[in-house]
Amino acid sequence: MHRRHPEIDPQLLSETDEQRQLRIVLRDFHTEASGPEDVRKHLATPRGYDEVLWARLAGEIGVHGLAVPEEYGGSGFTFAELAVALEESGRALYCAPLLPTVALAAHALLYSGDRTACERYLPRIADGTLTATVAGFDAGESGVTAEQGASGWLLRGRADFVLDGAGADLILVRAQTPAGQRLFACEPTPDTCRRTPRRVLDETCRQALVEFRGAPATAVGTLEGSEDTVSATLDTGRAALAAEQVGGSGHALDATVEFVAQRHQFGRPIGSFQAVKHRLADVLVALEAARSASAYATACTAITSPQLPVAACAAAVVCSEAFRLATAEYVQLHGGIGFTWEHPAHLYVRRARSSEVLFGTTDEHRVRLAELIGLAARSAA
Repeated sequence: MHRRHPEIDPQLLSETDEQRQLRIVLRDFHTEASGPEDVRKHLATPRGYDEVLWARLAGEIGVHGLAVPEEYGGSGFTFAELAVALEESGRALYCAPLLPTVALAAHALLYSGDRTACERYLPRIADGTLTATVAGFDAGESGVTAEQGASGWLLRGRADFVLDGAGADLILVRAQTPAGQRLFACEPTPDTCRRTPRRVLDETCRQALVEFRGAPATAVGTLEGSEDTVSATLDTGRAALAAEQVGGSGHALDATVEFVAQRHQFGRPIGSFQAVKHRLADVLVALEAARSASAYATACTAITSPQLPVAACAAAVVCSEAFRLATAEYVQLHGGIGFTWEHPAHLYVRRARSSEVLFGTTDEHRVRLAELIGLAARSAA
């Protein structure tokens, strides 16, 4: 059971000067190169994002290596700096596989403690030349099995709705072995791995069905530590997603406030009407709560706190609900134009609805949170 009252340095919840500067640089970068029209244009490409922009983000700003130790080619900062980048990418609705590559796969490698795997893959993740994702990390048994072949491990089975599953260069897979579940690294090839893009609500966050047909793989980490690695990776993913949701909520609120200040009805800005003010105030309150929850989850991830599972669940609930509310008002308060395909509001609505079930529903997170802090046991008693 986890403590109800978190023990964490309050200073970790505040933004440092370096993080503030990073935010400014990234916001300017995305404003210049990754607007809604750019997103729409690149959604029609095979990879679904601007690969030149991806390389610039890694090379010019070093986003991909922010949370990667220097010994593996990164900058040696923490997840706190990466969370700033994720928040700004969520604000801009950046459609490249930043979440699966740098938040999930990179941290899975780090949590595994496998130096050989880290030395092989992390430098290429940090410099932007390798995209990666995870598969089979869902609750319960994995749908993938691993067997020993003449030249090493072979993967068979399938994993569905894998983030960037159709395009990732590296897939970290949790597979069932005769001795138990274990983590494997697979660099998929067309002859041993069939990857079928899924039609999903949010096209800016692609997912795929991945079918392994005797795909060669390398074991990562130890058998005993695989479940801890998977659990920590998923909680890190929830913290990362919460940061993205805060960014998207911030954009929705700012864009709506700007619109209601300009749109006139009955000779006055519609933002001057009390009913509109109340609705925007509700969004602001929800957004501030989401920022607090995200900051706590970020801090717990950055210092590998034992409170991370609690913080990640809380952030998943609060930030999902804030994003849903902010995007709903984004559409409603823009009136007729907010319902059109030409307006960016619908892209944010799709991202909000998709992300709120990405690592489990809010109800599932509430149940897990109750179990972690001991409420479920007392209720049963």
